Amino acid sequence: MTDDRDQARARTIEAAVFRRLVEHLDANKDVQNIDLMNLAGFCRNCLSKWYVEAAREEGRDIDYEAAREIVYGMPYTEWKSKYQGAASAEQQAEFERRQPHSSAT
Repeated sequence: MTDDRDQARARTIEAAVFRRLVEHLDANKDVQNIDLMNLAGFCRNCLSKWYVEAAREEGRDIDYEAAREIVYGMPYTEWKSKYQGAASAEQQAEFERRQPHSSAT
């Protein structure tokens, strides 16, 4: 069983990894969210949602737009207007192909 210091160290490392991931995404704005979704199954918006969930688990209330600003480094609407391009037909088709489909009739 790990002690509290080991758990604190693990959280510190995990936080550093998160910051590095966000910095890497920021440095690669040409990588579109749809590309991330198609290749990895998550995107910047997913990270924002996970941030909100993790904050709630820690008793903190952070809304989705505030989390997006942390992940995007600016308000999402600003990032979207500056860096987000339209998805190509191929990107959209791949995205749709990867989505789980309901078997409900």
